[in-house]
Amino acid sequence: MDWKNKIDQDRLPEHIAVIMDGNGRWAKEKGKPRVFGHRNGVKSVREVTEAAAEIGVKYLTLYAFSTENWGRPKLEVSALMRLLVETVYQETNTLMENNIRLQAIGEIDKLPKATYQALLDGIENTKDNDRMTLVLALNYSGRSDLTKAAQNLATQVAEGKIAADDISPELISNHLSTAGMPDPELLIRTSGEARISNFLLWELAYAELFFSPIFWPDFRKPDFYQAIVDYQQRERRFGKISEQIA
Repeated sequence: MDWKNKIDQDRLPEHIAVIMDGNGRWAKEKGKPRVFGHRNGVKSVREVTEAAAEIGVKYLTLYAFSTENWGRPKLEVSALMRLLVETVYQETNTLMENNIRLQAIGEIDKLPKATYQALLDGIENTKDNDRMTLVLALNYSGRSDLTKAAQNLATQVAEGKIAADDISPELISNHLSTAGMPDPELLIRTSGEARISNFLLWELAYAELFFSPIFWPDFRKPDFYQAIVDYQQRERRFGKISEQIA
């Protein structure tokens, strides 16, 4: 089915978030090590990024590495960090050709030095691009992000810079690592798992969730377009009733 032509450009989500899941299981099914799955997942990153830019999505956030992922086998983590370095440098030209800006959220300064530097280089080299922003969530934790925002606001209250009553949802949003970005309207998770795994806990409050059974290395442009068509068929009420929305 031609999912792309079914997309209503007038109802396109401005921000789409993706949990790229299933690399390890995909590799296991093929009798390969988990790292083989991660390497093949890079093609899906490229496809989905290009697909999002082509149709006019403004922000695409990819959950690349969580704080909990440090608990995986050391060999896998080390390979992932090296792969991140390779991918950022190899894909910079693609980002430039497509006028895509690279950004990152999470505690990126705690990444290995080479990974951190590659990320900074990619962000610097693409900073003037304005067609779409690709956000990598690296060493990211939704709970940690909210905790830091709360600590920051508590400090400002203690120092008399703001009053406790000044704290609003908007102020909290402005103290998260996603400050300045619109909240995602659509979250896609691959591999058949149906949870958000500590990802953008505040920002996903009213997002539509789409769970695909496809493992990430097999996820392609038509699958991405299908998720958007599904999103556009839903009624987003934000706590109201259908009659009020109509």
